[in-house]
Amino acid sequence: MAAPARKRSSATAAPATARKGAHRAVTMPLTVSRPELLVNGSDVEFRKLVHRLFGFSAVHERIRAGFAKTMGLAGVEYTVLIAIAHLSRQGDVNVKTVADHLHLSGAFITTTTRHLLNLGLIHKTMDMADRRRVTLKVSGKGRAVLEKLAPLQRRINDVEFGGLSREEFRALNNLLARMIECGDRAAALQTYLLSGRSSDDNFEL
Repeated sequence: MAAPARKRSSATAAPATARKGAHRAVTMPLTVSRPELLVNGSDVEFRKLVHRLFGFSAVHERIRAGFAKTMGLAGVEYTVLIAIAHLSRQGDVNVKTVADHLHLSGAFITTTTRHLLNLGLIHKTMDMADRRRVTLKVSGKGRAVLEKLAPLQRRINDVEFGGLSREEFRALNNLLARMIECGDRAAALQTYLLSGRSSDDNFEL
């Protein structure tokens, strides 16, 4: 004869109740306040945008690192090298030109270009009238490695940005320029506000 089924104890039922309660909505403070960035008073779509930007940045960084690896460089060294090459088509290039273009510090660009110089990938030419003025140029060796990489770049970049139409590409380019400008102001504001942060962390934005 089969044994009668035993009634589940409250201890057994508790985990199911806990799991059910875990799905309750959690209220989070808004991370933006501008009406243009809120949807029905929520910043959910804004958070999606920020995290998608982060996701794209992470993927693009992996691709950049792959390009750089073929040349025996770090990602930022590759970026500085190709930036010098492309900026040179518009005129003389110096440390400030590259720093402004890439939104990096002059000191960082100076250190990076020193390494590229040691590798023979760029040349530095000093202005005899003003010895403080130094022009950066990609060397023959540097151009050779960039030309060798170009066919692979075209294939990868065509796929990475393949989802954009011509109009979307132009719009995105303009949007990013404006976003970088706003980002620079936001970074400056953050530095200013956090520099005056009180020891007990009680401060107002």
